[in-house]
Amino acid sequence: MPQSLAPKAFARHATLSRAARLLNDFRYEQSDPARFYGAIAADTAKMIADWHGTPLDGAVVLDVGGGPGYFADAFDDRGAHYISVEPDPTEMHAGGVEHRATVRGSGQHLPFADDSMDVVFSSNVVEHTSRPWEMCDEMLRVTRPGGTVIVSYTLWWGPFGGHEMGLTHYLGGRRAARRYTRRHGHPPKNLFGTSLFAVTAAAGLRWARSVEPSAHTVAAFPRYLPHWLWWIMRVPGLREVLATNLVVVLRKA
Repeated sequence: MPQSLAPKAFARHATLSRAARLLNDFRYEQSDPARFYGAIAADTAKMIADWHGTPLDGAVVLDVGGGPGYFADAFDDRGAHYISVEPDPTEMHAGGVEHRATVRGSGQHLPFADDSMDVVFSSNVVEHTSRPWEMCDEMLRVTRPGGTVIVSYTLWWGPFGGHEMGLTHYLGGRRAARRYTRRHGHPPKNLFGTSLFAVTAAAGLRWARSVEPSAHTVAAFPRYLPHWLWWIMRVPGLREVLATNLVVVLRKA
């Protein structure tokens, strides 16, 4: 697909029905992770194929923070050579999925050579690391010239910023964690200050500007909203609450 057509291709895919379907699947993140992550994986592969601009058949795709490995099949189906890097062995084996091309390693120190990947992406990982922009710099380093970097993450001030803690994160991350612990008898999986951090859209857009001219920003849009609501990314403040999840697409120079 020519690069000039990629935005139109994904915009046609970014419909209200898609948004409703994906938001509904969030209900199953804890109770049925295979359903939730399977849907996200298929959508992610479609999104990356559209924005990369050329077919993924034969492309080397690196998933930073691949977790249990649910994304592998979605990229294999498109003919890509999928590689995942994940620092937490417990997370790697949480889904009972066979790991065919997973490397244990840190996102801040990716164990790959410069300019070695056609596509590098992370999906809902930035908010789980205390040094997200170091990770993003590493993603850019290992991407070949002309390759694609896609960073997608949950915005703290949006309704899903607290993850399983729900809207109580608006009371403050640590207070929300205490409330969750009292209610459920155990701390949340995504513990604020340890495995969950307050990351904003402004920070991601600022990082994208900081890496120019090594890479240029192709697009920045709210992942789970229909294309006719993408204009909210142009409104500071509003985008932090309503965008829910920011996607930044970069092309390496």
